[in-house]
Amino acid sequence: MKNRITYKSSGVNVSLANRFINKAKPLIKKTFNKNVLGDIGAFAGCYRLSNNYIDPVLVSCTDGVGTKLKIAFMLNKHDTVGIDLVAMCVNDLIAQGAKPLFFLDYLATGKLNNRILLQIIKGIVQGCKESGCVLIGGETAELPGFYKKGEYDLAGFVVGIVERKRIINGKRIRIGDKIIGIPSNGLHSNGYSLARKILFEKSKLKVTDFIEVLKTTIGEELIKPTKIYSKLVLKIIEKWDIKGIAHITGGGLIDNIPRILPQNCQALIKKEWQVPPIFSLIQKKGKIEKKEMYRTFNMGVGMALVVSPRIVDKVRNNIAYLGEESYILGEIIKAKKCYRDTKIEIQGVN
Repeated sequence: MKNRITYKSSGVNVSLANRFINKAKPLIKKTFNKNVLGDIGAFAGCYRLSNNYIDPVLVSCTDGVGTKLKIAFMLNKHDTVGIDLVAMCVNDLIAQGAKPLFFLDYLATGKLNNRILLQIIKGIVQGCKESGCVLIGGETAELPGFYKKGEYDLAGFVVGIVERKRIINGKRIRIGDKIIGIPSNGLHSNGYSLARKILFEKSKLKVTDFIEVLKTTIGEELIKPTKIYSKLVLKIIEKWDIKGIAHITGGGLIDNIPRILPQNCQALIKKEWQVPPIFSLIQKKGKIEKKEMYRTFNMGVGMALVVSPRIVDKVRNNIAYLGEESYILGEIIKAKKCYRDTKIEIQGVN
């Protein structure tokens, strides 16, 4: 029958999806270790836990890349958003002191394009390698009529492990403790709806425009993959007593640092680090208030660690030894009020 209706004629190409999986398998297997049981293509992934833990706790996170994907569409560059996907999940996970074990991804698009899909998977594989976890499985969904041509969405899921007595939750933070900042390398994966509105809609910039202060094009600056902190932070917490860790993600410094503070504590941020020029560019072109900037963007701070003043210099020296920069963001003071908006004060901002 010439006009018979099939799944393929409805927009879903199962054969193409199978070919993609076969091409992706060798990439995915590069992340495997001895704890992975089975192969890619089973109904579920199996991961064997080691016997090295006394009272193990599984920790899980899920996240996406958000409208940063729009930059990938504009540049037709898809090999870094997978790194972003892993980073956004793993950086949340290590804020609890957990070691990443395995990762799963969900990719949805209107029509499969194996060239683009393989670029995305390469990024996810690279992110898993950088974070020390296994890409154990995932789902690729072809949803005709649901997405615009050439567009897709990503979601990620990570599971990690930590000894129960070593969970980092901020409960031991005390007045007088110091806050160490570890730099971001740009916007990471937050604030892109505001950034795109200002840079592309309001300022009429094109992704190919070279920006002198950035020393690169605006597109290349915005597509920079989110920094992954897991290996660095795991080495630090193995050696030092870190009382609290905040991933500076959506909500910026203003919303994220208060998430780890006890009721009687407030963070005083002294704003003594160098804010990267991309943030100043966005603020200037959009005439954005400082508080809005610090609530939307990371402003050059990717992670914040809270430590006793007794060891702050030793921790910073260790971070430097491991090849990363750090700075003292501020300190913990007595809380003036007990609701979140007043649990952080950034000098010169609020």
